[in-house]
Amino acid sequence: MGRSRLPSFVTGRPSICGIVNITPDSFSDGGYFRRVPDAVEHALQLVRDGADILDIGGESTRPGARAVSVGEELKRVLPVVTELANRVNVPLSVDTSRPEVMRAAVEAGATIINDVRGLRMPGALEAAAELSVPVCLMHTSGDASALHAGVDAVDVVAAVRDSLEHRRRECIDAGIDSEHILLDPGFGFGKTVDQNFALLDRLELIADLGSPVLVGLSRKSMIGFATGNGVHQREFGSVVAAAVAVQKGASIVRVHDVRATVEGLAVLYAIGRRKGKWDRTAAAESFDIP
Repeated sequence: MGRSRLPSFVTGRPSICGIVNITPDSFSDGGYFRRVPDAVEHALQLVRDGADILDIGGESTRPGARAVSVGEELKRVLPVVTELANRVNVPLSVDTSRPEVMRAAVEAGATIINDVRGLRMPGALEAAAELSVPVCLMHTSGDASALHAGVDAVDVVAAVRDSLEHRRRECIDAGIDSEHILLDPGFGFGKTVDQNFALLDRLELIADLGSPVLVGLSRKSMIGFATGNGVHQREFGSVVAAAVAVQKGASIVRVHDVRATVEGLAVLYAIGRRKGKWDRTAAAESFDIP
């Protein structure tokens, strides 16, 4: 199956990826969109709000979440991907670690694989190479079964950077096009609050690896630590974190609150386009900038 190289959403201005969780137990919105019509309508609203990408997942990866079978994950994800592929023009990302789900979702219309386990489950690396679509590799310290193992390093940024660089090389050696690889430093996965903020503060060192960087900061515990707010009151802190990430080189921010993020980043784009940093036309069309 032939696919193009990384499309314009990671080669122009930074993009906003809206989260569509079809799970009963995700940390922020678990259970809200378990029915296919509810998940599809939520996704359509995210696109109306300005999402450039939709990330669709059927497995919660929060600490202590219940494992789901391949069959259950397929049952949750495939109907939503199939419906959205016929109704939206934005790229669809499938948030999965299982090769069976990757293949089925791409066949149904997904064009990105977002794997929090970095293609470490049996058969995932081979499936991603075969499918030839962009793939996001997230950093974790453990193996595929230990998503939340801690990072035991004096310099967490150097440790994450080296780990991502090594995994990227392994994926290229396995046949994945280097221009199909995105990197995610894994905020909130096995990292302390201080480590998470150190990663955000020095995110440019991850971006300097040369692959587009995706960050998922939305509503996470580091935002709660900084603001003192519960998970459903972290919108403003999440928008600020997304803006900082973009300033430090992130190509994609994965968020729950799309419209708020659109408006926050529009201010950055208004400044950046004066300096020739982002394409003015793309920003104006996407964010109604006059």
